[in-house]
Amino acid sequence: MPSYVITGVSKGLGWEFLRLISSDSNNLVVGIVRDKPTTDKRVSEELKGRTNVHILQADVTNYDILKKAAVDASDILGGSLDYLIANAGLVSSFDAYDPIGDLGSKPKELEANLLKMFNVNVVANIHLYNLFMPLILKGSVKKVVTISSGLADTDLTNQYDLTVHSLYAITKAALNMMTAKFNAQYKKDGVLFLSLCPGMADVGHYKDATPEQLERVGGMTQKFAEYSPHFTGPTTPDAAVKDVVAVWEKCSLENGDGGAFLSHFGNKQWL
Repeated sequence: MPSYVITGVSKGLGWEFLRLISSDSNNLVVGIVRDKPTTDKRVSEELKGRTNVHILQADVTNYDILKKAAVDASDILGGSLDYLIANAGLVSSFDAYDPIGDLGSKPKELEANLLKMFNVNVVANIHLYNLFMPLILKGSVKKVVTISSGLADTDLTNQYDLTVHSLYAITKAALNMMTAKFNAQYKKDGVLFLSLCPGMADVGHYKDATPEQLERVGGMTQKFAEYSPHFTGPTTPDAAVKDVVAVWEKCSLENGDGGAFLSHFGNKQWL
């Protein structure tokens, strides 16, 4: 029975990972969320009868609580883990529409937002990897996947002058390096680490944007269309998740994929 631990499963891509993977009754899935009662209710209503789903409460930025979740997951999973999916992440509206030079006019807000995102997107995942590594090392599959973003690609940023989401992109670039560093340490033990971009999926990040802000987002999507002529707009979360799962199933240490930063196509084509 393949086993999975997935963070941030209450909504968005995380929920779709939980829904898709648990649809196979042979899979044992542990989801980690901050709001367990609300997620339990959603599971009972939308994933009724799936006894292979277990929800644990933890804020990934709280080391002690995350450590307890690792212990509880070990009890559920019998002491081993095949897949660790680091999906939980923070996207801020602060840097979503304005270039980094303009953000500098609000230095305290810039620093607060960057540090908060860095804590969630990078530091918390370092602790997540370390706390669950004993279980992964005892697993049969040994795959650790983090959900990253093509916005962290410096070539894409420079070629198409992508100025928005700068702080978010910085933290995702750091996350990619962190994942590569873990790969450098643990590939000798047969553990595959991957950073995967799900493409542009519609998970509601811009639902509260003003018309002016949406116009700036539109400028970004126009550049995306130039980058990828077949791009017609955001995909659905379920389609994005299916693509990501297909990529991590194909990847292996033997194929040289350890520590790689890849798209939902399995290459460096982000859209």
